[in-house]
Amino acid sequence: MNTQVMSAGATHTPDVVVIGGGTGGYSTALRAAALGLDVVLVERDKVGGTCLHRGCIPSKAMLHAAELVDGIVEARERWGVKATLDSVDWPALVATRDDIVTRNHKGVEAHLAHAGVRVVRGSARLTGARTVRVEGVHTESALGVRDFAARRGIVLATGSRPRTLPGLVPDGRRVVTSDDALFAPGLPGSVLVLGGGAIGAEYASFHRSMGAEVTLVEAADRIVPLEDADVSRHLTRGLKKRGVDVQAGARLLDAEVLENGVRARVRTARGETRTVEAERLLVAVGRAPVTEGLDLSAAGLTTDERGFVAPADWSRLETAVPGIHVVGDLLPPPSLGLAHASFAEGMLVAETLAGLPSAPVDYAAVPRVTYSSPQTASVGLGEAEARARGHEVDVNTMPLTAVAKGMVHGQGGMVKVVAEAGGGQVLGVHLVGPNVSEMIAESQLIVGWDAQPSDVARHVHAHPTLSEAVGEVFLTLAGRGLHQQ
Repeated sequence: MNTQVMSAGATHTPDVVVIGGGTGGYSTALRAAALGLDVVLVERDKVGGTCLHRGCIPSKAMLHAAELVDGIVEARERWGVKATLDSVDWPALVATRDDIVTRNHKGVEAHLAHAGVRVVRGSARLTGARTVRVEGVHTESALGVRDFAARRGIVLATGSRPRTLPGLVPDGRRVVTSDDALFAPGLPGSVLVLGGGAIGAEYASFHRSMGAEVTLVEAADRIVPLEDADVSRHLTRGLKKRGVDVQAGARLLDAEVLENGVRARVRTARGETRTVEAERLLVAVGRAPVTEGLDLSAAGLTTDERGFVAPADWSRLETAVPGIHVVGDLLPPPSLGLAHASFAEGMLVAETLAGLPSAPVDYAAVPRVTYSSPQTASVGLGEAEARARGHEVDVNTMPLTAVAKGMVHGQGGMVKVVAEAGGGQVLGVHLVGPNVSEMIAESQLIVGWDAQPSDVARHVHAHPTLSEAVGEVFLTLAGRGLHQQ
């Protein structure tokens, strides 16, 4: 890391002070430094944030291990490959996961050091519209204080934490959140997952692959409720086929922590009361922005009723206080609370602070992915949302099993495209099935570039691939379908 010494007692004057070293913060810092700005990045924990250390990266490592387990089962039961699974070596799996996280962490540190970003360890609070005090800074002899005055601006990137429910106190063992679920001891034999969004669906999928009995409870009338209804339906079907007990439209009444697990009462969509006992209860009911300790009022800032710091200018992600910008999970909707969106937000803010023109983040063209089995991947508007916004639409849906590669994978799934009626621009693309997270980039470009079905239909998709189902849907919408009418 950059070990440049900053004298105690003096006020240091970098161009930019970034508070928070997660994906939004360190992307801002890297881009700003690349543009020649003097940048200080303040982080009280480890650079990389939740995504690298407790979320995206470790969870996807574990989900890859789950895919390997599922592959052994499929090899034996579907393909006649006489493979056997003796057990899962949990310590070895954890060691591989942690190695991946550690190598990524060192990579981020190296990038910041190479770029000349000064990383300060400590807790930051605002002392004015352009000033920051960092406390708990490690010096050679003690914990010190550093004061900074940002010449160009301050960037708030303090991220989020898991929300909890009243009466459920996470203990890291029986009651866990998405931040500590992967770090709880061992593999439970049964899990009750509260929350059927992307995080809840992923954890339900992971634990089911590892042999646990899983109950997934979602208060909305369908899981992944922010996605198109057909995405929810196909994901529900896929999870149920794998043995997950999906309870949508259900609510937790109460829960009791026992010596060997948790006992909960759940009100189902039919109004029945069910008792669910599980070794572990995983709370995945969303995330809340972290602003405690920032002393926003000292800079003239406030949060909205949900705790977000809303920008006054979304094109610059600048607050009502000139020179203070916000990125990442502190932003309210339409920001998506996604790591890849925060990368784009960080680059936008850095370029703005450098005085360069930069296009606003097009949130409609930011892809959304759930890494469950089956996976979901979407970009743009769902059918109901498009109609609610007044669009007249043409919709075409095709099962992945309609193409040969989809039959090979055997997981089902679908491709759905929502477009303006009469051959107009594509408003949304929605995928469910194996590896669709790797297929969404094409659809992101289609939506982001306001393409029409006829624009896509003239491009040839490789055969046999899952992506040719995407091509076939666009061919059909353009009136040229071979396998659909």
